[in-house]
Amino acid sequence: MTKLPSAAAQTLALQVRQRLVALADQALLSLLAVVQARLTELMDEAVPWREAQQRRDTWAHYQRHKTQWHEAVAAAWQHTLQPTRHAAKAASDGVFELVGTEVVENKILASRLALNLMEHAAQEVNDLRKRLKSLQGERDLPAQDLVHPEALLLPLVEHWVACGLSQEAWQSVADVVQRHLAHHLQAAYAQCNTLLIDKGVLPVIDFAAPKPARPVAPAPVAGEDGWSARAEGNAAPSGHHAPLPPGHHWRSARAQGLLDQIGQWVGGSAHPSARALAQPASRVAPRADDAPILYASPPSEALLAAVAQQPVLGEGYWVSSGAAGQVVAPEVVGQMAVQLRQQSAALKNQASTEAEKAIIELVALMFQAILQEDRIPPGVRVWFARLQMPVLRLSLQEPAFFQKLDHPARLLIDRMGSCVMGFDASGISSATLESEIKRVVQVIEQYPETGQKVYAKVYEEFQAFLKQHLTDKPVTQKLVGVAQQVEQKETLAIQFTIELRNQLKDMPVRDEIRDFLFKVWAEVLALSAVRKGSKHEDTLVLKKAASDLIWAASAKPNRADRARVISDLPDLLQCLRDGLTLLNMPAAEQEDHIKRVSAVLVEAFMSKTQAIADEQIQALAARLANLEDYIGDDDAQELPLDSQSIEELLDVDASALDVILEGGGKASAVMLAWAHELDLGAWFTLQFNGQTSQVQYAWRSPMGHLHLFATSVGHSYLLQTVRLAAYLQGGLLEPQEAEPLTQRATRDALDKLQANPAQLLA
Repeated sequence: MTKLPSAAAQTLALQVRQRLVALADQALLSLLAVVQARLTELMDEAVPWREAQQRRDTWAHYQRHKTQWHEAVAAAWQHTLQPTRHAAKAASDGVFELVGTEVVENKILASRLALNLMEHAAQEVNDLRKRLKSLQGERDLPAQDLVHPEALLLPLVEHWVACGLSQEAWQSVADVVQRHLAHHLQAAYAQCNTLLIDKGVLPVIDFAAPKPARPVAPAPVAGEDGWSARAEGNAAPSGHHAPLPPGHHWRSARAQGLLDQIGQWVGGSAHPSARALAQPASRVAPRADDAPILYASPPSEALLAAVAQQPVLGEGYWVSSGAAGQVVAPEVVGQMAVQLRQQSAALKNQASTEAEKAIIELVALMFQAILQEDRIPPGVRVWFARLQMPVLRLSLQEPAFFQKLDHPARLLIDRMGSCVMGFDASGISSATLESEIKRVVQVIEQYPETGQKVYAKVYEEFQAFLKQHLTDKPVTQKLVGVAQQVEQKETLAIQFTIELRNQLKDMPVRDEIRDFLFKVWAEVLALSAVRKGSKHEDTLVLKKAASDLIWAASAKPNRADRARVISDLPDLLQCLRDGLTLLNMPAAEQEDHIKRVSAVLVEAFMSKTQAIADEQIQALAARLANLEDYIGDDDAQELPLDSQSIEELLDVDASALDVILEGGGKASAVMLAWAHELDLGAWFTLQFNGQTSQVQYAWRSPMGHLHLFATSVGHSYLLQTVRLAAYLQGGLLEPQEAEPLTQRATRDALDKLQANPAQLLA
């Protein structure tokens, strides 16, 4: 790159930011008409009267204030561009502040815009950040720098609300806003990169080159502050990019690489570059050997005793007022964060080795990041705070905490976090869930000497609790019962058909009878087995009817067989009618089936060909009576489900349930594996029938074929595994969290340590 004087570099950087703001302003100006068109479209839809009135009010209010919104956002951008603003904001970075609920909600909405932009323009954004960073001597860009998508897009949401428009109205236009801004801002970032390249600023960027102080695992598209999860061949429609499953090799490698960096500092195998980060600059000196500075030695008894003696946070202040189901003020979390910081500082003073100091600081930074996660309700964050000291004791005794993604303590914290970090914090917190988290924390506090065993135990208990809790609502319980019956019925129908085909392949059975048994009677047997049980008398009668029909439809060369047919035929036909009635089949359709079967029976009665041996019929009857013993568990194909068939076959109301049968294409084996690994309680964004819903993974069927996702308003969506995998692959079902809570907290800790390496051992 061309070496620029400091003043020239600052001027060029300011020009680039001004260019970005100017292009963003153009995008916002054209967005005004897009939003108006969307609000007009919503106003014309057929909805309940009250909602229609709200949409008309929103449309009218937007008409009056859209220019004010545009001007306020533009003014906010210009204000942020002032150099003094960056200095003032940078000085306040890292300070723990209490913020209002509205501020948090605005940031969440803006972060969704930013995430959507990064899905489309991650490379352009990261390239621009890297080039601007090089202009200021590799110093980190302030968090409020408009080059960051979060900072650029936050004023759009803040001033939308400031103009009197509701966050609900924003949600109704968010999809068109995301599409419009992603297209225009991607071009804006690309133009800014071109401007810098023309000036000779990093014409070529090699993100694969390792940084001396922070090596990272390779990935398809990497950037200074983020990664873009794009998979070749898995592109979703409408410009979406399919997310990759957490178990995918490069994402796992990246996560494991993150832990490996920390493990090097505390596990006794530190690379010289890692030691440079772990030490104050004044202490980095050449060594004759390559022995690490930090060692994985057992902690001192004095330090463990000091950890155990730390007072319980805020005991007597917030426990009574912040019990499960009560509202905990956000300032209480701030007070606890201050106490934790003080406790960590005191423990570092008592640490006897650099390894102990490093572990204390790393755990403190991780929990600091967790406590600053505004999407976790305050009442839950206070219980997460209580875990810091038990986790610190565990990590001092077991270095594997920093090196294993599947460590029980990590799994437990991640799982509890994923369940409470829904999109609408007011809609996901419940007294029951908070009480369970409280119980888990108290159990861990009671058995600190058991190491990871207690975490593994309460993790299993929490898993079992979730299975019950997520289906506790009466509506969900009803839907789960329906879905479970549907799975059993449809799975049995397919498997009964397969077994009948196997049994009849060597028998001289007419095609009409084969079709009736495979396409109709298998459904009858399956539904009866689900409703009444496979060994119920009525089900056994229906199974026997199958073997009786096969015998009756075979040739009858002797008089005794013909006499037996004449005697048994009325009962057989009545049994067939009863089975067809069980399927709620219309009377006309029943008659068609009976006529076709009767015609075959008449022809068989007159036939003089060889009959089916009686031994074969008896063997078939015995096998049909115990049909469930011969069916397997493999059903790679999708079951023929829909809401109407659920209502007709099982006699239930399925109005609150959508059965998703289409979309997403054909899933790969990797996505099928991911579909089986989803965690109950995790939150997702679902796109279905042109609408976007926030759903929680509430239930997996016993056979693992059906999956239920529930919204906070009582509506549910049922997907089979094949369709679930296709939606994951197509980006139509996206997890809210790109990585687990502890991994994000660890990454945040590394960011802070990179900014201030001396903090690790101070």
